Amino acid sequence: MHFDLVDRVIEQSEGRIVTIKQVSSAEEYLGDHFPGFPVLPGVMMLEAMIAAGRRMLGKPRLVLGSVKALRYGSMVRPGETLRCEVTLSKDHGDGTYTCKGTGKVLRHDTQDDQPETAVTGRFTLRPVTPHTTREQVHEHDTR
Repeated sequence: MHFDLVDRVIEQSEGRIVTIKQVSSAEEYLGDHFPGFPVLPGVMMLEAMIAAGRRMLGKPRLVLGSVKALRYGSMVRPGETLRCEVTLSKDHGDGTYTCKGTGKVLRHDTQDDQPETAVTGRFTLRPVTPHTTREQVHEHDTR
């Protein structure tokens, strides 16, 4: 299953992007998280930052390599918006990139000008590597 957690790019420059994801009660993963009190799962907040990073780099086939210092704060509920800001920290020169991201929840039912942090952390994006086939594993074991 593929989730596109970028609804719109708000700002973009070299090494920086700001995106938004409007969280709707129609999102299928909210049905079980949590029954009677739906909130955007933390892993989907991380995925929103990863998707923003892919767009910033212009490389849609990058995958998550590692995550460090990931912290969650405020919950994001249906009807609210997750605003992600991702910056490039390092281009490792081998197709791997380290990024820093922050997701803030924009609540539409308040007058608060200071959005609360929902997620923050560092992550590495790397190229997709081909999976080892069963035949390659079996060939290696019989040597």
